[in-house]
Amino acid sequence: MSKAVFYHAGCPVCVSAEQTVANHLKEPVEKVHLGEQSNRVAEAEQSGVRSVPALVIDGQVFHINHGADLSALK
Repeated sequence: MSKAVFYHAGCPVCVSAEQTVANHLKEPVEKVHLGEQSNRVAEAEQSGVRSVPALVIDGQVFHINHGADLSALK
């Protein structure tokens, strides 16, 4: 089974991406709100996430639109 994690900051761009992308994937997606789970910002960064919203599937990062730089969430 693939592992998918959707990182976001809760902004309107992120919420829209969650509704149109993450909620429509076949496999389950772990959703991580970095504004509420700031302890996972380093994890997202290590995964290659540079901005949110971003979807990481099996280690490959897909940046969706541009809501906020990851550095703004530190």
